[in-house]
Amino acid sequence: MNDGPQQPAADPETPARQVPEVWTGRARNRTQWLLAAVGAGCLALGIGLAVHSPWTSGGVPLAMSVVGCVLAGLLILFGTLAFVHVAVRVDGQALEVRCGHMGLPRRRILLEHVVAADFAPSVTPRHWGGWGYRWRPEKGTAVVVRRGEALVVRLGDGRVFTVTVDDAETAVRAIRDRLGTGRS
Repeated sequence: MNDGPQQPAADPETPARQVPEVWTGRARNRTQWLLAAVGAGCLALGIGLAVHSPWTSGGVPLAMSVVGCVLAGLLILFGTLAFVHVAVRVDGQALEVRCGHMGLPRRRILLEHVVAADFAPSVTPRHWGGWGYRWRPEKGTAVVVRRGEALVVRLGDGRVFTVTVDDAETAVRAIRDRLGTGRS
């Protein structure tokens, strides 16, 4: 005989997980760290050439090599570090996407502009032309930091925004809950 409190039977119509008031999600790409290391290597090579110049053939080739290595290193380093991870937040007013450690680039979409939210089970960088902040005329805009599940938001003006994020299904439910569309 059990005298403890009785748990009500689970209703099959009730979703297994409740939608939180503020949903947050992340996605990471550890491969980007390898590319960042390549960028740091180019930067170090440029600095090394500038400091320990063994070239005697003139200053112009040396300056071009130093500037080229430093600029390529900075471009690779900061371009990859901006998309090592993405943080997504859905609250009562907006969907906010922040990239990298500094949160830049940042995208904020008011939920009043959203007409639909969908789950994409498999998005790859190949679909969008690589990692990062992408735009394709036939597909819309995307933030792709890794392959896998994604949140797809359709806006009232016809634009589409996609972001790869872990637990994208819950993000879709959170947006649909706020839009009042349920499981449409």
